[in-house]
Amino acid sequence: MSQFSTGAAGTTGAGTGSGANPLIESDRVEGTEVYGADRSHIGSVKRLMIDKQSGQVAYAVLSFGGFLSMGEESHTIPWGKLTYDTELGGYRTDLTESQLKDAPSFSRDENTSWSDRDKERDLHSYYGVSPYWGL
Repeated sequence: MSQFSTGAAGTTGAGTGSGANPLIESDRVEGTEVYGADRSHIGSVKRLMIDKQSGQVAYAVLSFGGFLSMGEESHTIPWGKLTYDTELGGYRTDLTESQLKDAPSFSRDENTSWSDRDKERDLHSYYGVSPYWGL
């Protein structure tokens, strides 16, 4: 992966195109490792959540912990909390694994309505970032 594209909130990822804003396929982001500010491995991107109307990546669902998918946890974080690090070949965040574990639950594994803006506001507030849709 030698080229990188700019995504939401200045986030970059490995790309396949050329120029200032090459595109990346979602399946190349899924499975990408995620590292903390101290460069320690936190988990990996399980899936992306995309706003149907704008096409903007809104969230990354991270998976971490467990062994061979047993005991694995998943947490949704705003896409703007990830920045692609070319040296690590993965995404970096300022979050710790304990912050992820304490985060508000917001996943498809539960009865979560992805159209519940109040729940999304709580999620963005916890992570200290502005909502992707504006205020």
